[in-house]
Amino acid sequence: MDRLPTVTIRQNPKRTLFIFLPALLLGSWAMAHDPGLSTATVRLETNRIEVKIEMALATAGELVVIDRNHDGKNSREELDAAAAELQKLGNQALEVTFDGRADKEPEVRSQIDEVENVTVNLVFPAPSFTELKIRSKWLAILQPGHRLFLSLQDAQGLVLAERLLSANADTVTVQLDPLPADQPGAPPIQASSRIFSDFLKMGVQHIWTGYDHLLFLFGLLIVTRNFKSSIQIITCFTIAHSITLALATLNFVPISPRFSTRVVEPCIAASIVYVGLENLWRGGDPKGRWLLTFAFGLIHGFGFASVLREHAVNAGGSGILVPLVAFNLGVELGQVAIAAAVLPLIWKLRAWPVFLRRWVPACSVVVALLGAIWFVQRVWAG
Repeated sequence: MDRLPTVTIRQNPKRTLFIFLPALLLGSWAMAHDPGLSTATVRLETNRIEVKIEMALATAGELVVIDRNHDGKNSREELDAAAAELQKLGNQALEVTFDGRADKEPEVRSQIDEVENVTVNLVFPAPSFTELKIRSKWLAILQPGHRLFLSLQDAQGLVLAERLLSANADTVTVQLDPLPADQPGAPPIQASSRIFSDFLKMGVQHIWTGYDHLLFLFGLLIVTRNFKSSIQIITCFTIAHSITLALATLNFVPISPRFSTRVVEPCIAASIVYVGLENLWRGGDPKGRWLLTFAFGLIHGFGFASVLREHAVNAGGSGILVPLVAFNLGVELGQVAIAAAVLPLIWKLRAWPVFLRRWVPACSVVVALLGAIWFVQRVWAG
């Protein structure tokens, strides 16, 4: 294990990506956020393999009961009890085989910290081997669509390979080949292109199913009169949420899961209500909308960051730059695709006086009502 290996990755070919664009105003009343992302950092040490699994409390709640007295709050005693239950289940998290043979069960430690981040640590005894196979068994019992970001590292923490696993592609096989004698320091083969595309797709999927973000944009764009004002709105929103997405994910602005649930999500809903009401009382294409869009875009960026940061893909982990850039680019591509499809229709309809007189106000009322419903739901859930 002390040598620097050359790594070949083989992944189960069964993988599907379910991406769809719902009708904006006929979508689900649900919160409509990503089904979940957890991480597993696998480090190849001498004679052992250390695994650190990190997940959000909501994900842990799919495995064990957390709120035991059903009072809507998580006491320290309940969190400690949940950590103990996870520790008992920890040996079922991963199936690890060496050259086709399973070894002893791992040592397991689990904890839930003060900001409700969940960590499960596994230590597997590692005999001499050339093939390592890792299968996530928890993916089969977690919410459909949940993914596991697996990072394989050597003993010095150098990333050898990364994969985004799902229930349909839950296994990674690692082949360790001896290094040529004349290349003792040859670097391992890394696979950042696949992880980039995985997070790019995740970003597109998140914005296409993020009904709250889409409704906010719809409320802004339905009153725009021309290409210039539309581009100004989209650009301000993009710049603003990209700033806070990066700041939160890189931990320059720490955002805990509790703060995200109790503050960020209700504020996103409130921004939708405000836009709908402003359309009604100001009418037309309100001046200075770009400033409002930028301000609210900062809040929405913290919401986007929750997809990465609350599920442990953050500055504390490895290889954050590729997931961050790819996810943000995916959000932008998905956003542009939606705008390109919706704006021509809006501009065409705005040529009809009846649309301006009746349907723009009616759509603005729907925007405000949906935002108000989400606001009440999120404040109540928080």
